[in-house]
Amino acid sequence: MSELTELDPTTARDWVARWDRQQETYLADREDRFTAVIDAVDASAGRPDPLVLDLGAGPGSLSVRLLRRLPQATVIAIDADPVTLALGRSAYGDVAGLRFEDLDLRTPGWVAGLGLEAGRKVDAVVSSTALHWLGSAELRDLYAALAALLRPGGLLLDADHLRLDEADSPVLSSLEQSLEEREALRRLPDGPSGQAEDWDQWWQAVSAHPALAPADTERVRRELVHPVRDGRKLAVHTAALHAAGFAEVGVIWQRGASRLLAAVR
Repeated sequence: MSELTELDPTTARDWVARWDRQQETYLADREDRFTAVIDAVDASAGRPDPLVLDLGAGPGSLSVRLLRRLPQATVIAIDADPVTLALGRSAYGDVAGLRFEDLDLRTPGWVAGLGLEAGRKVDAVVSSTALHWLGSAELRDLYAALAALLRPGGLLLDADHLRLDEADSPVLSSLEQSLEEREALRRLPDGPSGQAEDWDQWWQAVSAHPALAPADTERVRRELVHPVRDGRKLAVHTAALHAAGFAEVGVIWQRGASRLLAAVR
């Protein structure tokens, strides 16, 4: 991967702030959802220095917030996107306890790349707006791998837009989507256009930036596309978690389809 040699930490943090703003265009409750994840880790860790994996961590937005609450924790931020990884490493290279790893969760053997101490179990696994890009078969493999990594009683916490299955709950799934659309219209009556930089505009700016362009070229080479997968369905995740042997699975925080799905090892 091409390294960012010309981007200083302050500029990198500015780019991460731009990332956060464009994400908030789509997720008005993003900070509340982050807080719910961190509260759950804090309440369940059982030690002041938990080992946490952040899956699909991007530039580390959730990871750094978690470390502000639990400064003795170790957080391994995992992603396969060279742009967001490079930004996170440049922006947060001085954050104690934070380590970024370039790993593709869809690739067999990714666990070996974590470099975990022999016998050290993971206390919590967190993720935000990332795992819905995976399909059901990929999720089954991922959750089986995580079940082996987590300590007994450890938590998996997936904060994402996870929808009810239209086939199983046609009325409720339609009602859920209607409520979400009405809330979005109240929040942004003229739509998101002009409110902030959107997803496409952020990536266009990345590709035009001299220091970021090499990592963006690598991102294109890796073909990190976001297809519509059945991982957007709540039932697909719950079934995969039960199949992996998690003892309890359920939603512990929700606002419309924005859910915090928790599973106890």
